Amino acid sequence: MDAYLMWAVAGIVLIIVEMLTGTFYLLVLGIGALAAAGAAWLGQSFWVQAVVTAAVAVAGVILVNRFRGKSLPAAQQALDVGQSVTLDSWINEVDGLARVKYRNAQWEARVVGERVAGGTVFYIQAVEGNTLSVSASRPHQD
Repeated sequence: MDAYLMWAVAGIVLIIVEMLTGTFYLLVLGIGALAAAGAAWLGQSFWVQAVVTAAVAVAGVILVNRFRGKSLPAAQQALDVGQSVTLDSWINEVDGLARVKYRNAQWEARVVGERVAGGTVFYIQAVEGNTLSVSASRPHQD
């Protein structure tokens, strides 16, 4: 089988699998494989094909990260802010770090305000990566 055909099949398979996952990263790899198929069809060596694939993949991942960095965290945070969580236990009470139960899972949270016993209901004020910022008062909804 010719190299350009193998690259094209790999690219198409990656794009099809991407349609099942929805992450865009496999789409970037699929486009990179299709670009390598073009380089192979033009008679370039394997190393040129590999560099083309890598360059397209790196550029695509940077674009996906920029897109996701601008749109997803704000949308996700808007869904979580104001939701209630239950304090399960303290990780470090002095620093205000606790384990809370949210969406039937354990989350790490930074408690703003007074320190209270387990079982207390808090409200999410903000989401900072994988850590929730919580307090006893509900945030203002605009």
